[in-house]
Amino acid sequence: MRWSREYVRILKAIRCVKVDMDTPRDMEASGPFEARYLAFLETITQLRPRLHRYCSRMTGSVMDGEDVVQDALFEAYRKLDQYDDSRPLAPWLFRIAHNRCIDFLRRRGVRIEAETNAMSPDLVMPVDPPVLGVGRAVEQLVITLPPMERACVLLKDIFDYTLDEIAELVSSSVGGVKAALNRGRMKLAASPKPVTPRREVSPELSRLLHLYVDRFNQRDWEGLRKLISADARLRVADRFAGSLDESPYFGNYERMTVPWRLAVAEVDGELAVVALRQYGDEWRPSSVARLQVTDQHIAHIVDYAHSPWVLSAASSVAVAQPS
Repeated sequence: MRWSREYVRILKAIRCVKVDMDTPRDMEASGPFEARYLAFLETITQLRPRLHRYCSRMTGSVMDGEDVVQDALFEAYRKLDQYDDSRPLAPWLFRIAHNRCIDFLRRRGVRIEAETNAMSPDLVMPVDPPVLGVGRAVEQLVITLPPMERACVLLKDIFDYTLDEIAELVSSSVGGVKAALNRGRMKLAASPKPVTPRREVSPELSRLLHLYVDRFNQRDWEGLRKLISADARLRVADRFAGSLDESPYFGNYERMTVPWRLAVAEVDGELAVVALRQYGDEWRPSSVARLQVTDQHIAHIVDYAHSPWVLSAASSVAVAQPS
């Protein structure tokens, strides 16, 4: 795998593992990390699942949420030399992640005109909104809200940030946050029970996913490669990004010693591939991968095997029964 030095360094920094501060075996030849980089590593080790939970609810997908988190951590890592290390890191990282979520929603074509109204304090409702409670029900429903209201409800009712902290995170005023929060709560109180939305599934994607899983489970690597385009790209979250041909991806699965197999599944309404591990007589989903299809071939694979919080954050995982 031909990784650049910068890419390797950043992967080491954002990888969610316990860092041995006393024996920096993996540090670059340029010397030990500065205090701010060590603080960054320690902070994201604790904060990573919360960032993913927030970004997943903002984007409406546990896989999109993880992609946004990784983009945010890359951005934060590159900007650490500009950061005022007298301030806490967590709110700064949340703000970067929030901005990345908004960028993602804009690219996806979500209408965000409601954010403009929420920026001014003149729309605060005089009546206290109903108490919504917390938990997955609220988290599932927030996807129906405009992004500003969605962010304020999540940050206040799920993550327990203060109004002042939220205002700084979303680049608004306290009055604007109150307005967005009240509107969001009122809408959620009137919403029906949450139902996992089902994304439209391409028949071609479904066909290729089932073929991919069947040949993978048979260890038919030659047959598997016939389903994949010659220039297919691979990203193993927190480990590798590049050409599939230049990676030992299939070999790594073949060398695994624990019992495993793949299956097609709907993860929060999106068709994906899950890896199953055997626990006694039961097979349970342990990780998820997203495949993209172009011209009747698999063109891109994103595997979240090293990000276990992705699948565990999903509201629903429905594994298709083998045909």
